Amino acid sequence: MAELQCVVESGDYLGEGPVWVAREDRLYWFDIQGRRLNWFSPADGAWGRFQLPVRSSVAAPCAQGGLVLVTEAGLAAFDTVAGRFELRRPMTFGPGFRTNDGKVDLAGRLWWSSRDDNPDRRPGTIFRTDPDGRTHRVLEGVLTANTVSVSPDGATMYLADSDLRLLWSFPIAPDGSLGERRVFASLEGESAGTFDGSAVDAEGYLWNAQWGAWRIVRYTPDGRIDRIVETPVQQPSSCAFGGLGLATLYVTSARENLSKDALARQPQAGHLFAFVPSVSGLPLPEFAGELASG
Repeated sequence: MAELQCVVESGDYLGEGPVWVAREDRLYWFDIQGRRLNWFSPADGAWGRFQLPVRSSVAAPCAQGGLVLVTEAGLAAFDTVAGRFELRRPMTFGPGFRTNDGKVDLAGRLWWSSRDDNPDRRPGTIFRTDPDGRTHRVLEGVLTANTVSVSPDGATMYLADSDLRLLWSFPIAPDGSLGERRVFASLEGESAGTFDGSAVDAEGYLWNAQWGAWRIVRYTPDGRIDRIVETPVQQPSSCAFGGLGLATLYVTSARENLSKDALARQPQAGHLFAFVPSVSGLPLPEFAGELASG
């Protein structure tokens, strides 16, 4: 537990979607239910947040400047200097649905997911937005999609269904379609926890935040557990490499659905954490589409 340090006392209800933006030397992440976009500058320790008009869950830096945001209302451009939100690609996912995890792959395509916030948990969808701006439905029937990360050669997609406690790998064809899935890792038989957000390092190992299990797990490229890092919070939600040389792993967390007693035992729940794992992160390209604000 001593390996992790709290770097921002953000108190997020549902911290998610961390992404490093190299041109700004900033980490961005969301409080999804709070409709906030947080930022942190490790160089000087400064941090702040923007209030958003809708729930948002994925951010990616754009080649044209600013960020593309994946929101419950569709795809938006966000000007990080002016703090201006502009919905560019309105979409409808159905009552009760919002967006969840996502990331840019090595070909510059933006992958993201939708999920149902209702207790009956209707299946969601995996989408892919290409640099030409067109969005495709890639995979249906996933209950709660998380991880959405690629291997260093860009040929494998890792995708978890948190409800099923399974983490799959898929081959990625040059056109962005997914091949036959196989089980990469499973938490069946574990007493607690499920797969949440992930980050891939430069050696091709996958770091996974395990919601409900108080830990981050590093998996080898063939799905074996390589390392377990305990967290001081029960619900680590996602992670991303950032900072100088992508040498730091940042970890978001959540206070969602924790009782008063549970919060008393983990007062840092919902904060942002960081540690240096002695391996750097896999650099990801900017999204090259036309969604960024000018």
